[in-house]
Amino acid sequence: MAALLLAACSGAGGGGAAAGQPEPRTLTVFAAASLTEAFGELETRFEEVHPGVDVVFGFGASSDLAQQVVHGAPAEVLATADPATMRTVADAGLVDGEPVVFATNVLQIATPSGNPAGIASFADLARPGLQVVVCAPQVPCGAAAERVERATGVALDPVSEEPDVESVLGKVVTRDADAGLVYASDVRAAGDDVAGIAFCEADLARTEYPIAVIADVPDADLARAFRSLVTGPSGRAVLGSAGFGRP
Repeated sequence: MAALLLAACSGAGGGGAAAGQPEPRTLTVFAAASLTEAFGELETRFEEVHPGVDVVFGFGASSDLAQQVVHGAPAEVLATADPATMRTVADAGLVDGEPVVFATNVLQIATPSGNPAGIASFADLARPGLQVVVCAPQVPCGAAAERVERATGVALDPVSEEPDVESVLGKVVTRDADAGLVYASDVRAAGDDVAGIAFCEADLARTEYPIAVIADVPDADLARAFRSLVTGPSGRAVLGSAGFGRP
């Protein structure tokens, strides 16, 4: 009986990591929707050098993500598509150190493959009858579109204002719109599903992407390591391949 009891006790699972294996950890990263592809690649690289770590993303509109963090969402790293949305989090005292700008982006016109409407310039988007979609003005890509409109004097009359760039692209891909304003990186990520038209006025509304570690998170060192990957040479290479510019 004693031998049976000893065997039973020694076989009981403790619920922790197996001998010699690192304890499993989760890192929660909130990031602008336009970073989805690039950060997916960086996730793979980060997990390779941090065994046992699972990077969990929350992608969406930067303004929405910032408000979620302000209201207590359990993010450990935040990367937004403009400094203004990051500032709302910093002003609330929720950022560990100074946010770091790690990439830039510019708007591009996305059309269905083949550009059936024959769009060649930003001014073309104001043609009567053209079905144009943009991001909502509270979203960085929407705010950038408004800056271009003000600078050029070209007033758009969009048929819809979408919550993020992925929604704008979706309407273009399904041909529910003749054109949409998204970032250059989004056009590249969409591949052959869309045609991209660059326009010189896009430089008037160049977007900066800051990243920050959220204050008082349980594993700040791990969060800082992810920030370092994004802002370092490896991160810059991945972001450059995805169509982002350098800060």
